[in-house]
Amino acid sequence: MSAGALADKVCVVAGASRGVGRGVARALGEAGATVVVTGRSIEAGQRTDGRSEVIEDAAHEVELAGGRGYPYQCDQTSEREVDALVQWTLRRFGRVDVAVSSVWGGNEGYDGERYADGSRFGTPFWRRPAAQFGRFMESGVYAALLLARAVAPPMVSSRAGLIALVSFGTEDGYLGDLYYDLAKSSLNRLAFACAAELKPHGVAAVAVSPGFVRTERVRDAGLAEDATESPLYAGRAIAALAADPDVMRHSGGTLFAADLARAYGFTDADGAQPPRFTPPT
Repeated sequence: MSAGALADKVCVVAGASRGVGRGVARALGEAGATVVVTGRSIEAGQRTDGRSEVIEDAAHEVELAGGRGYPYQCDQTSEREVDALVQWTLRRFGRVDVAVSSVWGGNEGYDGERYADGSRFGTPFWRRPAAQFGRFMESGVYAALLLARAVAPPMVSSRAGLIALVSFGTEDGYLGDLYYDLAKSSLNRLAFACAAELKPHGVAAVAVSPGFVRTERVRDAGLAEDATESPLYAGRAIAALAADPDVMRHSGGTLFAADLARAYGFTDADGAQPPRFTPPT
């Protein structure tokens, strides 16, 4: 993809202070896009789990990559705040071409072995608090729905746009944890359902499945060597979709970053093309 392939695009990336969302913002910046970087963690305020990553740094990475980055603090589980984010973007830039939800609060309080409630990933569902599932759904599916709902009107009006939900593919089988599996399956179905309603208006909606990503949390948990790819890999997948004039052919699908890498010819940060990641059974 050429450096300026998305120079005329305005993108909103929710959940971009860290993880895959930050990689998506950087990848869109590489292609020259204007990127509104959202998250709860800011330099002068509260930070999620006390972590160091903030949206201002993520926006700066967009600038360094060649795009234009704008940090915007937003709780993506608040309908009022999400609507305000989109209205601010429309006032400032006139449109929204690409909206990406990479919001996922499911790992907050997770230390690499246990969640804050003491359970492990894969603990039988009847032995863990149901409230944790509620957090998975709110910080994943509900947040994605709020963003899609807010950006749909201007996209429908312009008869163009791409909504991408960062998820995880479930077609190869069970993901090993009932709460996680249900949340990701729901995200994939949300993309499918949004695509069905948006198709007559020329707007595409997809779910994008990365592999085992070397995020900041994965690194801090001592699992970096087990990870298959960097956050930039899924980011470049979404950038490639955003630059594709025929992206509607993918609408409704759950797309694997590895498959898109081969289709569009991009690589990860190290020049490699990691294959699909299959979770261990």
